[in-house]
Amino acid sequence: MSTEQRVEAVERALTVLEAFEPGENRLSLAELASRTGLYKSTILRLTGTLARRGYMIRDDDGQFGLGPSLWRMGSMYRASFRLGEAIRPELRNIRASTGETASFLVRDGDHRVCLYRINSEKPIRHYLEEGDRLPMTGGASAHALRAFAGEDAEGYDDVRSRGFAVSHGERDPDMAGVAVPVYDRSGNLLGALSASGLVTRFDATLVSKAVAALCVSAERLREVL
Repeated sequence: MSTEQRVEAVERALTVLEAFEPGENRLSLAELASRTGLYKSTILRLTGTLARRGYMIRDDDGQFGLGPSLWRMGSMYRASFRLGEAIRPELRNIRASTGETASFLVRDGDHRVCLYRINSEKPIRHYLEEGDRLPMTGGASAHALRAFAGEDAEGYDDVRSRGFAVSHGERDPDMAGVAVPVYDRSGNLLGALSASGLVTRFDATLVSKAVAALCVSAERLREVL
């Protein structure tokens, strides 16, 4: 691994975290030093930073333990698998109903990220890769994510009233899309399901068919997420 690809301080911090074995709740400074090969002064600096970020804790007796931030990250990691297992079959259903690309997107600041997608099998299609980042300035999924998060923008009252967003040629003049919000059972907005393809194919009939398929899938996801 080249020097440019390594951050030594990060590697040392991870070495400290990885010193814990399954079933171990606490380790002493001496044990951490023995397992990591790091100086005690270095470990104290690293654990101080890790503790401030919630990745480690230190008891009154000086023992070190793993912190709640690791549990939160682990829960998110496990949840990502459950999310994908639930969403991918619904994307296949949407594609089967519409013939178009089906995606699940979430908001990340000023962008939306395609977490899961099933691309259309048509020769000419809207092609997305999982992990693609798109702006929030146009497109059906962007409007759905913004409108159902409660943002106040022109036309968003109508989007919320009808329960879905539609776009024709906003981000790409050749592409159109329909999107609906996805909630969990507690009513939290998780993301948006969308069907997208050539603008020439997204006539009123296809829009209606896409809305029906998306809403059915969103409701099923609400019950399992």
